[in-house]
Amino acid sequence: MIQGHLAASALTNEIVSGLLQDQPSISPKYFYDEIGSHLFEAITCLKEYYPTRVEKQIMQQYRGAIASAIGACDVLLELGAGNCEKGSALFPTLNPAAYRALDISKDFLERAVSRLQKDFPAICMQAQSCDLQQELVFPDLSARKKVFFYPGSSIGNFDPDEALALFQKIVKACSGDGGLLIGVDLLKDRDVLYRAYNDSLGVTAAFNKNVLLHLNRLVGTDFDPAHWSHDAMFNETKQRIEMYLCATTKQRVSWPGGERDFARNERIHTENSYKYDRQAFESLLLRAGFGHVRSWTDAQHYFLVSYAAA
Repeated sequence: MIQGHLAASALTNEIVSGLLQDQPSISPKYFYDEIGSHLFEAITCLKEYYPTRVEKQIMQQYRGAIASAIGACDVLLELGAGNCEKGSALFPTLNPAAYRALDISKDFLERAVSRLQKDFPAICMQAQSCDLQQELVFPDLSARKKVFFYPGSSIGNFDPDEALALFQKIVKACSGDGGLLIGVDLLKDRDVLYRAYNDSLGVTAAFNKNVLLHLNRLVGTDFDPAHWSHDAMFNETKQRIEMYLCATTKQRVSWPGGERDFARNERIHTENSYKYDRQAFESLLLRAGFGHVRSWTDAQHYFLVSYAAA
C-alpha cells in the first residue's frame, strides 16, 4: 500500500508540475490509456500516416538481411509494444525463445499478449509495464542474449539527449551481447510531415484530446476536451513535429489541491516527434556505445530501420 501510494504521489507530482510550467506540458506517455491505445491503432491505418506502412515494407523487403545481422535471439523485448503486431511479425525470421512486451498501458498490453500466446504457444511470453524514462533492469534475463525492438519511430518523442540516454541504458541492459532493432522517421517534405499529424478524419485530434480525459481519471483534473483543439506544426529549427492542445476559450482547470487559469489560445505541449537524417541517427547510436550499425530504408527515403549491435 505504501509503495502504491508513493507511486501515485510521484505520478500526480509529475503531471501537476507539467501543467504549472510557464509552457504547460503533458508527457506523451499519458496518451496511452485504453482509448488512446485504440486510437493510435486507428492512426496507423490512415493514408496520411505513412510511418507504420513504410516501416512494415522495409521490414518485409529486408527481413533476411535483418535476421542475418541480428543472428540468434534468445529474448525479443519490444518497447512500446502496443498490440504486439510488429513484434510478432519478427517471430518467423528471428525465432526467439521468449518474447517480452513492454508498454505503459499494461491492461491493453496483457490482453494483446494473451491473444498472441494462443498463436505461438512455444514462445514464452510476458507483458511488463514499463516507463522508458526509468532504468531498464531485467534480472531474470541476465544470462540470455537480448534483442530490443523499438519500432514506429517512437524514439522521435525523445529529444536527442534523451534518446542518447535511452540508448545507453539499452547498451547496458544488453551486457555486451544482443542489440537494438529500431525504426526512425527521416526528414522529408514538410507538407508530407504536416498531413501525417493533421489527418482529414481528425483521428489524431481525438488521440491528442483524449489525454485530457486520461488526466481527469489519473489525478482528478476537470478538463473539458470540448474546450480544446488539436494543433500540430513542424519546427524547422529543431527539425521536429510539435503537438499542442489549444484552449478555445478562457477557462480554469482544477485538481485536488490546485488549479490553473488558461487564456484563450494558450497551448499545452503534448508531444515532440523528431525527424533525423540517416548519418545523424547512426552517429547517435554509435555515441551511445553500440559496436556497429546496419541500416535499411525505402526507395523514397521516408523511413529508416537500423540494427545496432551491442
